[in-house]
Amino acid sequence: MALAQQLARVSLQYLAQCRETAADSQENDPGWNPPAEDTLDLGWAIWGLIKFFRWAHIDAAHTNALERSITGNTGGDIGFVDHPEVYDSFGAPPALLPPELVTEIAHALNAIDVRKAIAQLPEDSAEAARACGFEGFDGDLPAYLGQHFDALRDFYHSASRRRLAVVTWVD
Repeated sequence: MALAQQLARVSLQYLAQCRETAADSQENDPGWNPPAEDTLDLGWAIWGLIKFFRWAHIDAAHTNALERSITGNTGGDIGFVDHPEVYDSFGAPPALLPPELVTEIAHALNAIDVRKAIAQLPEDSAEAARACGFEGFDGDLPAYLGQHFDALRDFYHSASRRRLAVVTWVD
């Protein structure tokens, strides 16, 4: 099974409900099941974009915004989501970005001209894939990166507009 970056837009009330469900469950199962339209599977794209931004010395603020969008906030009290029914325990447990940080990240993502950045990819497709950490990538790398960045930016924009939190994890 391939690992992928996962995100979910949720209300603070939904998180409270999951926390209560986990506390009441003998297996500590939080009953995590956000609506499909409020989840996003980013594959490996943002990891590759971050690696490329570092390789190409793209503005550190943009790199930091991308990183923050998928790593969450270590201070969030969502340990109850650290459950086998939610993720497979690879890497850090699920992390939270509360609504105010979601809005901050949405603004930071809007400031990134990803097409301009992607235009700096090496022309040789194998070299471009290596710059993103995607050795052996077979496909249209600029399109893959651009589509996933657009999905991430739109996801955060919607979460911000709706005053939702974002939970992020690798599964």
